[in-house]
Amino acid sequence: MFPRLLVRPVLNASMSNALAYLPDGLLPKWQLLVAVLALFNTAQNFVTLNLTRRMYSTAPNITALQARTFAIWTLTSAMIRLYAAYNIHSKPVYDIAIFSYLFAFAHFGSEIMIFRTAKLFSPVSTTVVVSVVSLVWMLSQYDYYVTA
Repeated sequence: MFPRLLVRPVLNASMSNALAYLPDGLLPKWQLLVAVLALFNTAQNFVTLNLTRRMYSTAPNITALQARTFAIWTLTSAMIRLYAAYNIHSKPVYDIAIFSYLFAFAHFGSEIMIFRTAKLFSPVSTTVVVSVVSLVWMLSQYDYYVTA
């Protein structure tokens, strides 16, 4: 009971502080959400192979090395998106974030359509949807957020 009482206010204060520094608009909040979820995914891939096996459900052998490599790739994407959340008006940061979603879409799309190591209606579909929504949103709002 004591740790829960201590942890909850700290987490609430941390989230309030994290949100206070975000630029105005929903897109920075979306970038932060996607980054935080990617951090969770990163940790999960370091700890267990279960998520990676679910993502690439038709791949014959998923190894711990592949899961850790996927974790680092996801961590890199998370950091790009976290940085974009707080620096959404920076053209280079915005552009790199767009490319991170494009690469994610290309990777997971090719795993579904070309290599057939993932199924469309599996956990991969969430990643595809997030990348497409993010790409469309970022491209449509480019002139609003980016200041040269």
